[in-house]
Amino acid sequence: MRTSVRDRRGSPPEARFEGWVEALFERHLAELTWSEIARALAALSQDYVQRRHRLRSGQALAGRGKRAAFNLYYAPRHFLLVQEVLRRVGGAERPPARILDLGCGTGVAGAAWAAVWQAEPAVLGVDTSTQSLAEARLTYRALGVRGRTVRSALERLRWPAEPLGIVAAFTLNELDDATRARALPRVLDRGRHGGGALVVEPLAGGITPWWDAWAQEFVANGGRADLWHLDVEIPEPVARLGRSARLDSRELGARTLWLAPESAA
Repeated sequence: MRTSVRDRRGSPPEARFEGWVEALFERHLAELTWSEIARALAALSQDYVQRRHRLRSGQALAGRGKRAAFNLYYAPRHFLLVQEVLRRVGGAERPPARILDLGCGTGVAGAAWAAVWQAEPAVLGVDTSTQSLAEARLTYRALGVRGRTVRSALERLRWPAEPLGIVAAFTLNELDDATRARALPRVLDRGRHGGGALVVEPLAGGITPWWDAWAQEFVANGGRADLWHLDVEIPEPVARLGRSARLDSRELGARTLWLAPESAA
């Protein structure tokens, strides 16, 4: 089925976000019932908590139900989380020239950073999944973000030459140890000499045994490491879907690493 998404570049940021969420629910509820999506969301939440190996293999988002559940519940929450963290750590003080979203998934992290400003920087979303990249392009268009995508694994990525703001949200934990270790100096260098670097991961420390080493490197380079329990208002349909799946939607939690650009440090 061909999906039509209105380009909302001329709308205020809040209207774009609300319109995006509304369009997501309209699209997915045309194919699946509310109960089907709620059941899929409950199963997906178990994958995140108890079956993390399914995320690395791609099994967690296999099937229309789980993809719809992720798009309707996690994607809007991740968008709001990234924006709120950026505002609190100083990442919303000046726009990067361009944003590189590593493991972009549905594109929400890069779009959230870009949408902080009315005149948004462009976003380059990188992922290995063609389905995720197609969704990211819909996200960019619906939110009025100037974005494009490229299909690439992180270890084979040709990094753009210009200064970059780098975001890696809920993606580094899905990489193997060697790939993640090779990415660290590149993220630090390009973030410090570009537009900053933001890493976002779940609060559960058991799934990120590498976190302390990354945090030490970020702090040693003038960055910061934080744990967040944020009370952020989320759209009612998103909260209602969470309640249907017996999830507590009231709080957004994450751990983050932030390195400000050298010019702002």
